[in-house]
Amino acid sequence: MVVDQKPRDLTDEEIDRIFGALADSTRRDILRQSMLREQSVSELAKNYAMSFAAVQKHVAVLERALLVTKERRGREQIVHLNPAALRRAARLLDDYEELWRDRIRRIEAILDETPPRTGHDQGT
Repeated sequence: MVVDQKPRDLTDEEIDRIFGALADSTRRDILRQSMLREQSVSELAKNYAMSFAAVQKHVAVLERALLVTKERRGREQIVHLNPAALRRAARLLDDYEELWRDRIRRIEAILDETPPRTGHDQGT
């Protein structure tokens, strides 16, 4: 089912990038690590059984989704969480939840309006 409403401040492409980035457990863990403290990409790479280049690609996906930013310090690239982008993602989920709750309320209202069945309707 296609949701017919979305926050006005996000484009479809931005929404796709955010949820695409969050769809991967390694990227979610990188976000968690970034919440704890700023770290270089090489520090982050030590936490995973994958190459530095693979971790770098995960960070790039998070960066394209605006969930993290990178800052160059000498030879290191320091990864920073972007709390504003996480709040946008949370707001988006809240909007979807409210949309579905509204639909449930409308369905309940329709069901409440349905006249009760009589004995003739039940085949008796």
